[in-house]
Amino acid sequence: MGATLLAGCSFLSTDPGGQKAVKPTGAKGDEAPMLAERVRSGGLPAVKDRLPKTPLVVQPIDRIGKYGGTWETALLGAADTAWLGRTVAYDRIVHWDLGWKEIVPNVAESYEVSADAKVYTFKLREGMKWSDGKPFTSDDVMFWYEAIFSNATLTPAKPLYLQTREQPVVVDAPDATTVRFTFKHPNGLFLQWLATYDTGFDFVPKHYMSQFHKDHNPNIADLVAKEKAPDWSELFLRKLDPWNNVERPRLHAWLPKNTISDGNRMAFERNPYYFKVDPDGSQLPYLDNLVYNIFSEEEAILLQASNGRFDYHSRQINISRNKPVLADNREKGNFSLINMPTASMNTMVICPNLTHADPVRRRMLQNKNFRIALSHGIDRQQIIDIVFKGQGEPWQTAPRPEAPFYPAKDMAKQYTEHDPAKANQILDDEGFAERDGSGIRLDSAGKPIALTVMAQNRYFEMVDALELIVDQWAKIGIRLRVANMDGTLFDSRVEANDFDLAVDTGEYGYVDAIVDPRYFFPSYLSGASYAPLWYRWYADDKPSEPPPPAMQRQMSLYRNELQAEKDPEGQGRVMAQIVEIARDEFWTMGISLPPDSYGIVRNDFHNVPKTMWEASRYPTPGPSMPCQYFSERTS
Repeated sequence: MGATLLAGCSFLSTDPGGQKAVKPTGAKGDEAPMLAERVRSGGLPAVKDRLPKTPLVVQPIDRIGKYGGTWETALLGAADTAWLGRTVAYDRIVHWDLGWKEIVPNVAESYEVSADAKVYTFKLREGMKWSDGKPFTSDDVMFWYEAIFSNATLTPAKPLYLQTREQPVVVDAPDATTVRFTFKHPNGLFLQWLATYDTGFDFVPKHYMSQFHKDHNPNIADLVAKEKAPDWSELFLRKLDPWNNVERPRLHAWLPKNTISDGNRMAFERNPYYFKVDPDGSQLPYLDNLVYNIFSEEEAILLQASNGRFDYHSRQINISRNKPVLADNREKGNFSLINMPTASMNTMVICPNLTHADPVRRRMLQNKNFRIALSHGIDRQQIIDIVFKGQGEPWQTAPRPEAPFYPAKDMAKQYTEHDPAKANQILDDEGFAERDGSGIRLDSAGKPIALTVMAQNRYFEMVDALELIVDQWAKIGIRLRVANMDGTLFDSRVEANDFDLAVDTGEYGYVDAIVDPRYFFPSYLSGASYAPLWYRWYADDKPSEPPPPAMQRQMSLYRNELQAEKDPEGQGRVMAQIVEIARDEFWTMGISLPPDSYGIVRNDFHNVPKTMWEASRYPTPGPSMPCQYFSERTS
């Protein structure tokens, strides 16, 4: 048929060994006791009427669980919504499997991909319902497409993965359980994007959200006035916000009882219409409640974690310097540490602004040999020993060694040798031999080379590493100042092209780099802090300085070849070419290969994998199906 069809059973197991779960003695019933009570009192339909015709069967990680209990975890401030997206809200149309190898059906019962990767057809689950009991059908997907995606006010810029060569996707619904996404040109990465979270496509309840849309409510002006909103679009987006509107129906396993802005905890309760069951046919989730405790400081999360407050948590505190503290408190806190291989390829990427507004700085930072000198001026082993507790090895901005597109020529080790003499000689040869009275080199305009590097203050280890680099670069005649700031200011400075250097996290070094290659060429603004104007040329096609030919070649390879490739092996071959250009051009510099990450799990909290990937595009822990986690503490 010239197409790929994926459906059902074998893809739905979250047991990495593929073994059957052992059923416990004693029947737990087909639904949670708290829901059974509501059924008996007439407040809910029977469970068979709440589930779709073909619920998704989830194979538990270790064993079939029991109902009840609460999952306690944490957020670092009300802006930490990514953890919500990766835990409670990871119910996409398709999912990554636990091993990050295959994309499997989730909300969709099955999907089909045309041979040319232009048409993606999804079969939805017949009889599936929103959390308020209303039917979930293709009408809801079409509402997203027609009322949100196609509306210039609500979606002024289309996500790149929802278009090909600037032609947006066309969505249609042949029937109530079928939706079809059609692209003008091949889009081989579409499924990978759908399997992550927060990417522009979401399930939107038409029956609820249409009342806030000007095209669906003739009395929208009255509602805007009643809600005291400036206009209909602001009201619509306010009601669409899943974390600040508890009334919005959803498809997730747990439903919010309060907003993220309301106090120091956000509480969730089970969804009586959730569409997944365990092998016994018992409706999931096992846990009654999910609670996010909201803290303003990382130290407070660490203290509570050390005391055994959290059932499972692997965010904000799982860094090298905290691991000894948590390891020492395992017995007292009744928890264990789980190993989490990271997809990140670096502990810190140093990004010189190659599109600097100042022409003198721009020429200097665009000079590859100048960047090579800076790299040789870094004592990476000292940073590894002091900041990262001896874990890791010197590593440039290069893919992880496990990545299928790791270049044959060693990219990771080039220019990593700490050699101040070589760095000084290169700088002398490149025309920066003159110095001022304090030993700082002068640029081509005769001014001291005093650079400021931006760092986000939530990345503690990066700030510590930069303080060491300040002293290391001083020995080669470069003055460096560290500017700590919050993420909002950091992003605005990058967008305004108003900075010398910036440091970033070094994520996306494994298969996730195929959908997010930001560190190999500037494909996303949030990771384009080495070339904001060149990113703009690529993404927006606005009048801007064109990138150099080598970078234009990378962009062409990605947009015209890799995105058109359906086969993962073919995608890897094109990605290897993109990476090799990045190796030769040396746009940015790295520090070290990150060690494995880790998480904490209480000893009475079960079905969390003993190991799983740590990656935002995976996204941890979503593919492990948190709906099958359970606790021995059920009261």
